[in-house]
Amino acid sequence: MSTFSELINKEQPVLVDFYADWCGPCQTMMPILEEVKKELGDAVSIIKINIDKNQNIATRFQVRGVPTFMLYKNGEQVWRQSGLVQKAELIQTLKKFQ
Repeated sequence: MSTFSELINKEQPVLVDFYADWCGPCQTMMPILEEVKKELGDAVSIIKINIDKNQNIATRFQVRGVPTFMLYKNGEQVWRQSGLVQKAELIQTLKKFQ
């Protein structure tokens, strides 16, 4: 199994979705993320991290609310946002870092 550092250290953008099963807005984002992945394909990776099952990493990255999205390129965080994100905004942000 890969470590978090290995997963985010890619040339293509890697979107990390910190979520929880009990979180309503997280459930709302699920189909949006699926549409984004379909539209952008292999140009982007999307990693979902359940904060209840991965409390250490959520604490390490100071995730205080869900959903929280972090975008990495070559292992560097280039964008971060909490709360709902519109599909168009998400795609625009991801394309900016391709």
